[in-house]
Amino acid sequence: MIEKLRAIWTIKDLRKKILFVLAMLVIFRVANHIPIPGVDIEGLKRLFESNQLLGLLNVFSGGGYSNFSVVMLGVGPYITASIIMQLLTMIVPKLEAIQKDGEQGQQKINQYTRWLTVPMAALNAFGTITFLRQSGAGIIPEMSVFHLITAIATITGGTMFLMWIGELITEQKVGNGISLIIFAGIVAQIPGSVQQSIAVFDSSQVVTFVGFLVLAVVTIAGVVFITEGQRNIPVNYAKQIRGNRMYGGVSSHLPLRVNQAGVIPIIFAISIVLIPPLIAGLFTSSPVGWISTFASGIVSFFNNQLYYALMYFVLVVVFTYFYTAVIFHPQQIAENLQKQGGFIPGIRPGRPTADYIAYIANRIILGGALFLGVIAILPLVVKSVTNMSSFAIGGTSLLIVVSVVIETVKQIDSQLVMHDYEGFNM
Repeated sequence: MIEKLRAIWTIKDLRKKILFVLAMLVIFRVANHIPIPGVDIEGLKRLFESNQLLGLLNVFSGGGYSNFSVVMLGVGPYITASIIMQLLTMIVPKLEAIQKDGEQGQQKINQYTRWLTVPMAALNAFGTITFLRQSGAGIIPEMSVFHLITAIATITGGTMFLMWIGELITEQKVGNGISLIIFAGIVAQIPGSVQQSIAVFDSSQVVTFVGFLVLAVVTIAGVVFITEGQRNIPVNYAKQIRGNRMYGGVSSHLPLRVNQAGVIPIIFAISIVLIPPLIAGLFTSSPVGWISTFASGIVSFFNNQLYYALMYFVLVVVFTYFYTAVIFHPQQIAENLQKQGGFIPGIRPGRPTADYIAYIANRIILGGALFLGVIAILPLVVKSVTNMSSFAIGGTSLLIVVSVVIETVKQIDSQLVMHDYEGFNM
């Protein structure tokens, strides 16, 4: 490891790229502490500490929500826009044709995603401000129309600024920019959480804290195992003669990852379990009796930890299969294998190959889906067992952090290998 760090530092181009990425992340953290004026920050922090769902959103934004900063939404609207565009490419034939148009088509899809991010961020900002104004905590005073529009425009601009930073980081090819921004926001919460834990430490809680540490280590090991886990399907390529040369006749494999969906299913599930109680909370004080009763029932249902955990777990499993179906296409894989002269031993090319790949994928995805579900509800289980809040990095956050670290290390390794090849060619 020391040798690798020394090699990274001695390669000028790679050193510049890493320093640039670090500088961009520092700018993000600075912007995260620039608040929108006219907000009771202390009251806002108390609200987020008392609500677990809001607290989870605050962790993903790197504390931006509790600071009501100009980048409070983080890259959430951009991620939502990306998911919507991926779904639309399945539904709209024109978008599907554009996506298949190589790199140029992907650039158009990326541009559409950027445009869609703007209204998504504006709607998110308006909904957050409206919710906080009607929360009854006096966090945001009455706003004039001009003040409201200015706040929404500022928050939307902050999201677009982070999206731009993320794309600049991605261009350096030492990690995914959007993922690194989320990673930086999560990791930034650790010092404050550790300080708070030390401040309230009691000698009677030693066993509990040791249990937390053991659970964290086991969770990290599980995340690495599932993230790197894959099923290799053997593939043979038939011999082909082109001119005076012979191609093919080799054996390879088709890797199917256990967790192909990443953390997207958890983000989907969070949106589903978060939106109903937030909207219902706006109508609990409605003068219409049945509306107030219905809204209070929804809030009470989601405040029940057992019902909330069960719903959260089921939604994560369902969305894992759903999103994998969106991004994984066995029929296309089978067609590409057939065009390249490849085949799975014992399986006929074409439709039987697609069915076989889909069968294997569905079996291994079940393990990944159940793992994601357990990771998602892990903080709730720990809290119910110990009657204490879990560490700042819960299961979902650990999954994101470990996945981003693995991806970044792989990209840096590829940069080192490429540099070695260039030196060899010289």
